[in-house]
Amino acid sequence: MIRPGERNLITDIDGIRVGNAEDIELRSGTTVILPDRPCAMAVDVRGGGPGTRDTDALDPTCLVETFHGLVLSGGSVFGLAAADGVTAWLSEDGVGLPLGPKALPVVPGAILFDLVNGGDKDWGDINPYVGLGRSACDAATRDFSLGNAGAGMGATAGSLKGGLGSVSAIDGEVEVGALIAANPFGEVVIPGSRTFWAWAMECENEYGGQPPPAALAGPLPLDFPKPGISGTNTTIGVVATNVALSKAQLQRVAIMAQDGLSRAIRPAHTPFDGDTIFALSTGTDDPGSRDPALEPMLVARIGAMAADCVARAIARGVYEAETLGDAPGYRG
Repeated sequence: MIRPGERNLITDIDGIRVGNAEDIELRSGTTVILPDRPCAMAVDVRGGGPGTRDTDALDPTCLVETFHGLVLSGGSVFGLAAADGVTAWLSEDGVGLPLGPKALPVVPGAILFDLVNGGDKDWGDINPYVGLGRSACDAATRDFSLGNAGAGMGATAGSLKGGLGSVSAIDGEVEVGALIAANPFGEVVIPGSRTFWAWAMECENEYGGQPPPAALAGPLPLDFPKPGISGTNTTIGVVATNVALSKAQLQRVAIMAQDGLSRAIRPAHTPFDGDTIFALSTGTDDPGSRDPALEPMLVARIGAMAADCVARAIARGVYEAETLGDAPGYRG
């Protein structure tokens, strides 16, 4: 039977720490995912306005096989600099490829747009996201905050305050978790109600104990909350498993995990979003005990669990978020 882990966070997956750093005046922040050892990673990008770093290296045909960290950040293009801070922090700790006088960490990342949320963005010549990346590394632990935290600090979710959400799912020896910064153009609740689109996937009242939606007559109308401007939203995140998988297998998991966005957000993958989901494997299970003939079924199982975790993490991130400026929190 599938159940949440002890923390119901992505850090229930063996070998992962998460750090958040945010600036309330800036109304933005950064989240970093640090594996205990270099890990395999892949990515799937579905939105029409993505902002990413080093995602080409995640292609299964490319040389690098393991990665040293992952960054999710607010700040749009400026937030990509958070990975500079993370890269420097890791290199100073000796983490990275041993290809020269300094360790060379490979740190992919993705950003969301939170530049028009009312925060003070007049930072001059010093990009604050470099420091936020370093601070997030300093804060990395297995217990971390959700909602208005890290990359979720300045997020919005349709007409509501968005936020950082995380969940886990354990099925025997298989561990799967998700960490999502929910900042979508689309809505996360059914029009005219308080019920999350992801209501049916909730585990152990993690987003308030969702009742089934009332019966609806006819097709649902599209609920477009605001005029869209390309690239001004984006839901970004990562799914993780303890099962040792290759980059190609993880890419399939990331593709399947994107279905979680469609279960929790309507509409998803619009021209106004840069929806990006990473998938990583800490590889702490025992791959030698697996039957190679059953590998495709195992990947399908992990991908299905990951999609549900993504949907749950989106709803949980919005549920945990508090009102900020003009963006009302789900709980009022």
